[in-house]
Amino acid sequence: MRLRDKVCVITGAGRGMGRVACEMFAREGAKVAAWEVVPTTGEETVGHVRAAGGDATFFACDVSDEASVRAAATATVERYGRIDVLYNNAGIMPEGDHSVVDTSVEVWDRVMAVNVRGTFLTCKYIIPVMLERGRGSIINVASFVALVGCTVPQDAYTASKGAIISLTRSLAIQFRPRGVRSNAICPGPIETPMLMDWLLKDEEARRLRLSRQPSGRFGRPEDIVNCALYLASDESDWTNGAVLVVDGGITVNYF
Repeated sequence: MRLRDKVCVITGAGRGMGRVACEMFAREGAKVAAWEVVPTTGEETVGHVRAAGGDATFFACDVSDEASVRAAATATVERYGRIDVLYNNAGIMPEGDHSVVDTSVEVWDRVMAVNVRGTFLTCKYIIPVMLERGRGSIINVASFVALVGCTVPQDAYTASKGAIISLTRSLAIQFRPRGVRSNAICPGPIETPMLMDWLLKDEEARRLRLSRQPSGRFGRPEDIVNCALYLASDESDWTNGAVLVVDGGITVNYF
């Protein structure tokens, strides 16, 4: 098992990639700390993991709230004794996020609170736990949209994911000498509820996105989680500060 006995915090664990990550990490032997803001979905994820024979515990956490993150980190250490991996999966992409000229300040601030402040806070309270043992892996989920422009913009989301890439690189330099690696994954469009709920309502948006995709399909959560498994495992000991683009080739498609 690639993650035998590693204690892995996975944020946004209630559905989509977060739930799949909890299940796949547990199958590889991880002890999963499932952090989720919605208790019902978080508990459902833990139930799935345990039913399959895995070890998982739900911790209520709003990653945008400092007190909530601090409490979840403390409770995780009390339960498992340490934290080996932080998988910053939680993120939002609200329908009201468009171009800067027609996105409200409220939507912009909410996206930044969850996507950027949330990553900052989890790192703030988990990296010191990792440093005590001199080892750890930070996995931050960015996005392919941070690397390219888009004629159908979601500027708050795009800016937030660019910030995550920059933060990841800074963390990689600061903390790798003390044993903690930091890397980012940039997924392409993935079949998660956050994306598909929107595209199912807009067939033209779906068609446009698939027309740019060389693989002919949207990604699946497993496509991203398999990359995260590598970054969480000791196989990636020399991978640090990397921005791994897992997008089916969409960002290199000129025409």
